Amino acid sequence: MTPAAPNLPIRQLAYFCPDVRAAALAHHGQFGSGPYFIADNIPLRSSRYRGRETAFDHSSAYGQWGGVMVEFVQQNNPGPSALRDLYPQGSGRWGLHHAALFVDDVDAEAARLADAGFATAQRSEMLDGFVFAFVDTTCAYGHMLELYKPVPVLSEFYAMVAEAARGYHGGDILTTITF
Repeated sequence: MTPAAPNLPIRQLAYFCPDVRAAALAHHGQFGSGPYFIADNIPLRSSRYRGRETAFDHSSAYGQWGGVMVEFVQQNNPGPSALRDLYPQGSGRWGLHHAALFVDDVDAEAARLADAGFATAQRSEMLDGFVFAFVDTTCAYGHMLELYKPVPVLSEFYAMVAEAARGYHGGDILTTITF
């Protein structure tokens, strides 16, 4: 039997939360993760949720937690999304949403996972053409998978976050960035 998920390392764990700054500060205080880089209202060229074009306004905090990047993500607009699939609007629930994997081809891997019974919940494209997809693996793993190709700008961002953690000796925990 072919495994449903590729045998690839988890690159990121992401948590849905009501406030990325508060979540990052709390996680830093509890576990020493970070420092964190905050991107507000991340601009997208397009976003499709379960096959339909949709607005998806979100903000994220990115930091390092040991050997893995940790992300805190909040949805800024009402309406459906892959985030709201696990944590419905108004439910007051928050928690682990996805594990992120680097793949050679986002659409090909999403198709392979669909053939294994895991639908693509959401596929979004940033202004620079960078694509990410949330595959609904909750029935098997309790969380979604996020797929993206490790293009240079992404690999450099991951390296920058990890290096900031290695060199962190106190000071600002939160830094605002733009994409």
